[in-house]
Amino acid sequence: MTAHVPDQHRARPSGRAGRREWIGLAVLVLPCLLVSMDVSVLLFAMPFISADLAPSGTQLLWIMDMYGFVLAGMLITMGALGDRIGRRRLLLIGAAAFSAASVAAAYSTSAAMLIATRAGLGLAGATLMPSTLALIRNLFHDAAQRKTAIAVWTGAITGGVTVGPIIGGLLMDHFWWGSAFLINLPAMVLLLVLGPVLLPEFRKPAAGRFDLLGSLLSLGAVLPVVYGIKELAVDGYAPRPVLAIIVGLVLGGLFWYRQRTAAHPLIDLTLFRNRTYGTAVGVNMVTNFAMLGFSLYTMQYLQVVKGMSPLVASLWSLSVMPFIMVAMTVAGVAAKKARPAYVIAAGLALSACGLAITTQVQVHQSLAVVLTGAGLLAAGMLVATSLTADLILAAAPPEQAGAASAVSETGSELGGALGFAILGSIGTAVYHHQMADVREPGLSAQTLRAARDTLGSAAHVPGDAGQALLETAKTAFTHGLNATGLAGAIVLTVAALLTLAVLRDVPPATSEGGLQDAADQQATVHLAG
Repeated sequence: MTAHVPDQHRARPSGRAGRREWIGLAVLVLPCLLVSMDVSVLLFAMPFISADLAPSGTQLLWIMDMYGFVLAGMLITMGALGDRIGRRRLLLIGAAAFSAASVAAAYSTSAAMLIATRAGLGLAGATLMPSTLALIRNLFHDAAQRKTAIAVWTGAITGGVTVGPIIGGLLMDHFWWGSAFLINLPAMVLLLVLGPVLLPEFRKPAAGRFDLLGSLLSLGAVLPVVYGIKELAVDGYAPRPVLAIIVGLVLGGLFWYRQRTAAHPLIDLTLFRNRTYGTAVGVNMVTNFAMLGFSLYTMQYLQVVKGMSPLVASLWSLSVMPFIMVAMTVAGVAAKKARPAYVIAAGLALSACGLAITTQVQVHQSLAVVLTGAGLLAAGMLVATSLTADLILAAAPPEQAGAASAVSETGSELGGALGFAILGSIGTAVYHHQMADVREPGLSAQTLRAARDTLGSAAHVPGDAGQALLETAKTAFTHGLNATGLAGAIVLTVAALLTLAVLRDVPPATSEGGLQDAADQQATVHLAG
């Protein structure tokens, strides 16, 4: 059958996107914003959920974590599925499923039901992320425009994580906890209505049979590794999370073997022979490692050390937005003039500078230091990842863009989990070391032991002795934050130098560079009906 591209989705003669494509980008950005926001929007709803559904401590953890676990585990599967059945089709199916799961979650009548619906949200979310990035390639054939579009896409994801807690706090002030889920519906309905009109369809020609065994192995590899790393980060060493990581690594090895030998694998492992692709995936992992690992400390610093309410702390966290807006502008301009190696390395170096600034944070100090450091960290991350997303799309053949994007997203999830575990462990180790010999007259051994464990426990000890203990704990925690910032800065600096070395020969983006994607117009296969 002859490939057919409907008239409304044909590229313009100039190869440059027009109004329809940019409106289509706005439609694509909405699910990205919501999926990233859904990770953090529940933070303020949890006390209300606890009061209403009375979950156990374990169930409470699963309510928070189930979404991210399923999302990480299913990204590769859904990216490959979108390449086969159609990226727009999978996106719309995911939007419908996300809406249905949101309604079910909002009206959950038990903790078990809410856990199950959070799993459904994660599954639907996994269909959205790789499809949106892959469709940007189909919408924007001009390389310079595509980089601008990806910067907007990256900014939406970053913005979702930032504003999620704030929106959650505002909703909880005026509505019941289910409203945290129902805010997804208007944007998803808009996507379902406008998506078929504005978004092109793409499916991989002659894709072959879907690799079901590979899909199960990818889920079995990613899920236990992410679970194990997060458990170790929260509770320290225990046999169960270590065993989970080992099982995940074994299944990961089997998945790798399966992808090498299957006739129609989920992902083409030859992609990793492309240094540009492998480096870009690695940069995404490192930036998430630093960003999420350090975010453990910024909110605690604002809430416990500075004594802010959660909502006020979240509002102060909006101070990173001017940094992000400037970064989006600079990234778009720099990408057209400079080699990607220099722009990405500059972004990583900027983030490293932000973390280096946080090594100077003290207990009794203005907020300017920690907020400046956090702003530079976020800005540098945006500069770097807006270019890596484009490099990933450019390195992958058009028919594999969904799977290639999904691998990158999975790497980012693993990077975030490692950031929680490793950077979290560094800060915790410093805190424990400095609190090990603390003694306060009038406080029981049990109270002291709890305070040596976490800053939160130290904050709830009453009386003058408790206040003295809290001051000591604040200092120890801030020193842990300093150490975490230093470790993250070192990792990002090394990553910047490696990026310069590996990507130095990749040319800058120009409009002519978009000719590389001219094949997209023939490869964008839409078998109508």
